[in-house]
This record gives sequence, structure tokens and C-alpha cells, in this order.
Amino acid sequence: MELHNISGYHLSLEQIDEIVSSNAYLELSQGSIDRINFCRAYLDKKMATSKEPIYGINTGFGSLYDREISNQDLGKLQRNLVLSHACGIGEEVAPEIVKLMLLLKIQGLSYGHSGVQLATVLRLIDFYNNDIIPVVYQQGSLGASGDLAPLAHLSLPLLGLGEVYCQDTRMSSEEMMEEFGWQPIELQSKEGLALLNGTQFMGAYAVWSFLKAKKLSDNADLIASMSLDAYDGRLEPFDEDLHMLRNHTGQIKTAQNVRKNLEGSEIAIQPKKHVQDPYSFRCIPQVHGATKDALKYIEKVIENEVNAVTDNPTIFPERDKIISGGNFHGQPLALVLDHLAIACAELASISERRTYKLISGNRGLPPYLVAQPGLNSGFMIPQYTAASIVSQNKGLCFPASVDTIDSSNGQEDHVSMGANGATKCYRVIQNVQKVLGIELMNAAQAIEFRRPLKSSAKIEDFIAKYRKVVPFVKEDALLSDLMRSSFNFLD
Repeated sequence: MELHNISGYHLSLEQIDEIVSSNAYLELSQGSIDRINFCRAYLDKKMATSKEPIYGINTGFGSLYDREISNQDLGKLQRNLVLSHACGIGEEVAPEIVKLMLLLKIQGLSYGHSGVQLATVLRLIDFYNNDIIPVVYQQGSLGASGDLAPLAHLSLPLLGLGEVYCQDTRMSSEEMMEEFGWQPIELQSKEGLALLNGTQFMGAYAVWSFLKAKKLSDNADLIASMSLDAYDGRLEPFDEDLHMLRNHTGQIKTAQNVRKNLEGSEIAIQPKKHVQDPYSFRCIPQVHGATKDALKYIEKVIENEVNAVTDNPTIFPERDKIISGGNFHGQPLALVLDHLAIACAELASISERRTYKLISGNRGLPPYLVAQPGLNSGFMIPQYTAASIVSQNKGLCFPASVDTIDSSNGQEDHVSMGANGATKCYRVIQNVQKVLGIELMNAAQAIEFRRPLKSSAKIEDFIAKYRKVVPFVKEDALLSDLMRSSFNFLD
């Protein structure tokens, strides 16, 4: 079993992907342990010697900031915070997202600016390492005072409350505690805020969506190359000289990918009767490339966020400062989640247009890519499905970040709505995979009608692997199952 050391140092999204995909165990470095303990000791001393109100530590929350709390009730205040804020509703968050939430919360607490007990962080690591997945709901966060509702549900099992999935079995947190022989955590001052403030719900969705989008972007280039060959498209629009004149990095890279993908294709080099291709083929570098450039910017913002301290107030023991600020505000993520959804939706939009062209009965291809059209409807309706999904994406891509609604009696008067952007983006990314899977099914089918000519070695090898999952369709068949197999092939 691989071991990853949580040291409070920068985590790249590639490292996060490796941690998750390898099922690595987490452990705290000695440096992180020391920082967490030092911060907690400082806070305890501060509370014992200071009579000044400190937001959320010995005061109420939100618009109740002016209500002072007695020292003997500080732990109860934090427990009440978790209980009262666990107001999530709607669909459950997927386990892979919740596990990312745990990882990102552990990372944020490891810097020693949150005032939590070491035992609290270690229990979160226990959850992560033992695949204990708290039940969290998608709806409830405004993406402003952190992801309060979803993070409250993430935190309930620390107290022996709420529900979890333990090795895929749903059970009460009380049952889970008994199974592992654990006692509930007794929260101390500030700990509820440290757990509930933060952007780990938005952040987890952003990490998952970005990593999936990056993979889909690469797949889109390969599938588009296959469609181009299947449509008997021209290679001139992918010439390097053309793209250097515009000098967009993503555009240059996409054109290069298509040239490499089609290197050695017998179809690509045969004489063409047509002098120009439709935009959905000719402008692959410009459209796919713009998405690549967007992903580079989005990656930087997400990476900054997952390595940040986003709870409130923030404690600086070495400087004897406790600052109540707004690092929990989700605006940076809200904007890039909207951007990510839009950039990826365009991959699906242009993909559906290529599918439409492939089934249209042009350039020597039979209508609907079937040998006996009329008797067989062939691939007529998968394009309908793709069009439906693309249309749904248009609605999902309306930016959540342009909205805000007052909350907490006007104290929290501008919110990011980034959590809604996160769940919408997640759906868009899943939809993009489906549309690309439909294009792949059509492109692979269309290539067969170019025989005996062959495409490139790379594409022929890709088709051979694909045919082990999705067969050539000779006559009408149940296509829903094949479509599902096709987009699962892209995982």
C-alpha cells in the first residue's frame, strides 16, 4: 500500500490524482503534527488569558456575532454549529467526491492555522484510509461562508452522528464507531468553524471535474481525428504554419495532435474531391484548443485553492494574531467552475456536429452508417441523444456565479453560488463523456465503410481495442447498451 505524507506542502492536481487512483494511505508529517499542536496550544492559552470577544470562538455565528458565549459552553457552541448547519438535501454526493473532500479538508487543516485538535485531523485521516465515506448531500451551500451544509454532513460522523458508507455498506456513524472501537470527538473551541468553513465541497468537485476534463480533452482530439478520417476530411487545416500565425498554445497543440493521430493514414492521403470541410472538422484546433487554454488557467486557480487555508477566523500563533476575514468565500472557484463547464460543453457541442455529418449520407458514407438504410434505421437516433445532451448542457452552463442572495440576516450579503456551479459542472463533464462516446461509436462505424483503405496505425489500434467492447453494427440492434459501453470505454 502506497503512503502519502501530508506535510502542509503544495499538492499539484496530478499528485492528488495519483493519491486517489493508487488508493494511497495518508499520514501526517511530524512537521504538520507540530504545527497543529502549536496552534491549538496557542488558542487554548489565548482563551484562558483574553477577555476580548473573538468571532466564532466565544461569540455566536453570522449575524449573531455580537452574542458572547461563556468559556464553559465553548465546546457545546461548536457541536451545536455542526448540528444546526447539517441542512443538506437533494441527491447524495458521489463517494469519489466525498473522499476528495476529506483529503482537501485534511490538507487545509495540516498548515496549523485552524486551531483544531490533532485528534480531529487524525480521525479524518482514519476515515480516509478506511474508506469511511460520510453521507453528504448536493444542495445547501451558497459557496460563501465556506460550504457550510455539506461540510457539516462531512463532519457529523466525527461526533458519532449522521450516516456513512463503510466499505460500501450504509450504516449509522454510531455503528461505524462501534465497529472500529472509536469514541466520538469532543469538539473544542473553534473546531466546528474549522471543519465547516472552507471550500472543500466546491474544491472536490473542481478537482474531479478538471481531472476528468483533461482526459476528455485528449480523447476528444483522438476521436475527432477518427471522425475526420471517416469523413474523408482534408489535412491542410492542421498545417503547423497556419496555427503559428495565430499563436494560441492550445490551438497549436491540437493541430499537432491531429497530425500525429493521422500519420500514415491511407484515407487521409487519398485525393479529395472537395476543397473544404465544415467547421466542425476544419476548426477542430481552434475549438478544442480554446478549451485546452482554458484548462491551463483553471488548473492554476484550483491548485491554489486546494492548497489554501479557507476556514475562519485564521490563527497566526507566531504573530499572536487571530484574524476574522473572508478566505472561505468561493468566488475564485465559482468563476472557474462556470468557465470549466462552458469550455467542456463546447467539446460536446462540436462533437455532436461531427456525428451529424457522419450519418448524413455524404462523401461515400451510407445514410445513418448502415448497409441497408430504410430497412435499418442504423445510427439515426444516437445523434438525437447527443443533440438532447448538448441542449441540456446549454442550460447547465448558465453561470451560477452571476447570482447572489442575502443570507444570515444580511451579514452574509454577497455569496458566490459556487456550490451550484460545482454540481452543474459535474453534470456537464459527465454529459461531455456521453457525447464523445456517441461520436466514437459513429466514427468507428464509419471507418469500416472506407475499407480496404486503412486509417493510421494509432487509430487502427484504438479501433481494435474499442471493438472488444463495442462491435460493428451490421443491422439494427439495441444501441442504448452499445452507447453506454462506448462512453464507459473512455473512463
